[in-house]
Amino acid sequence: MKKVIIKSPGTVANLVCGFDILGLALNEPNDIMELTLLDEPRVIIHNKDEFDLPTDPEKNVAGVVLLSIMEKMDNKIGFEVTIEKHIKPGSGIGSSAASAAGAAVAANHMLGNIFSTDEVVQFAMNGEKLASGVKHADNIAPCILGGVTLIRSIHPLDIITIPSPDLFVTVVHPQIEVRTSDARQILKQQVSLKDAIRQWGNIAGLVTGFMKNDLDLIGRSLEDVIIEPVRSILIPGFAEVKKNCKEAGALGGGISGSGPSVFMLSKDEGTAKAVESVMKDVYTRIGIDFNTYVTTINKTGVEIVE
Repeated sequence: MKKVIIKSPGTVANLVCGFDILGLALNEPNDIMELTLLDEPRVIIHNKDEFDLPTDPEKNVAGVVLLSIMEKMDNKIGFEVTIEKHIKPGSGIGSSAASAAGAAVAANHMLGNIFSTDEVVQFAMNGEKLASGVKHADNIAPCILGGVTLIRSIHPLDIITIPSPDLFVTVVHPQIEVRTSDARQILKQQVSLKDAIRQWGNIAGLVTGFMKNDLDLIGRSLEDVIIEPVRSILIPGFAEVKKNCKEAGALGGGISGSGPSVFMLSKDEGTAKAVESVMKDVYTRIGIDFNTYVTTINKTGVEIVE
C-alpha cells in the first residue's frame, strides 16, 4: 500500500488520580493525517492547519516516529505525511499523541502490519519524548487501542485495556497554553505516605468502577491528592469549574493531561450538556476564550479512513 488516510483521536490522560498510567480516547476532536510511502529514505512533512508546527522531521513528533520506523527498516523506505490538526497543541487533550500515534499506525498499516501493537506504541512514544522530554504512554495507548487503558509498566511495556461504561465526556479548553514539560517541572518530587495510600485507593477504586460499571464508585474515585493541587494553579477558574460541574450532576473529573483542558464524566447526554453550560458560564465571566466538546469514549482508537 502506497497511501493511507487516518483519523487520530484526542485523549484524556491521567483520569485525575492515575498520573502517567491511565487514559481514555475521545470521539471528538480528531486529527486527520495522510501518509505516503516513499522509495527513498527521507521524511517530508506538510501542515494543513494554522499551528505552524515544525516541518523538520527531527523536530516534529510525527517526524521522529517515522524516522524511528525507517531506522527499524534499515532506511530502505521513506514517508511523506500531510497533517491536518484539529487538536490544538498544548491543549491537554493529546495533540502530540494524536500525531505520534497516527503516524505509527498509518506507517505500520502501509507496511502490512508487520509490527505488533506494543511495537507501534513504542514507536509512537518517541514522539511523546520529543514533546515532553519523557516517554509516556497514557495518551498514546488509548489513542491507538481506544477505550480506557492502564499502563502497568513502561519497562517492560505492559498495557491493559479496561472495560468502560458508555459515559459522556465534557471538555473545556481555555485558550491558554500549558506546556507538558513545564507542568512536569512544578510537581513535587516526594509525597507523604498518607497521600500515596489515598491515591492508590482512588486508582484501584476507579479501575474497579470501570470494570464493574459502578458509576458511584467512579465518581468517588475521581480524586487526586498529589498532582491536581499543584497543577491546578496554572488553570484559571479550575476550582469553580470543578465544583459547579459536580453540582450540575457530573460524576467527577479534573485536569485533562497536564492541562489547561478540564474534563468531566457524566452518565447521560443531558447532564453532559448541562455541565458544558456551567463551563461556558465560568469562562465567559472570567473573560477567557474557550472551546468545549461534548463527546463519548472512543472504543476503536486510530481509524483507517481510506
